[in-house]
Order: sequence, then C-alpha cells, then structure tokens
Amino acid sequence: MSQTREKFATQVKSDILSAVRALADKEGRQLQALVDEAFADLIEKRKKATPRAHVMGVYLASHEKYGPLYKKLA
Repeated sequence: MSQTREKFATQVKSDILSAVRALADKEGRQLQALVDEAFADLIEKRKKATPRAHVMGVYLASHEKYGPLYKKLA
C-alpha cells in the first residue's frame, strides 16, 4: 500500500546522522526507512507516556479524598 510522502528539511547532529547512515547501510535499508521507523517509535512512546484524561481525573479525585492516607503509607 502506497502512502503519500512529504519532504521536509531539518538539522541533525552530525554524529547522530553518521550513525544512522551507517546503520541504514549495515541493514541494507534506505535512510528514510529508518527515519520513518524512528518517528513511529517516538509517537508510540509518547502516546504510552501520556496518561488518559479520565484516568488522571480519577487519580486526582482519589488524591483529594485519600491524600493524608497516601502520605502515611509512603
């Protein structure tokens, strides 16, 4: 399945770019494939690191009610 690709320009530390180019060469892959993979991994990592709003709401409500108990248990 073909997805639309979009060009963009950015700057990267030269040692990081060299390492990624070497990795792409070692794996026989294109640089853009590694960039796509890195972006996808970053997005997934950030999604998992952000608590859902309703979970945080329940947590905060619980903390208001049981805050003194939580301090004693800690």
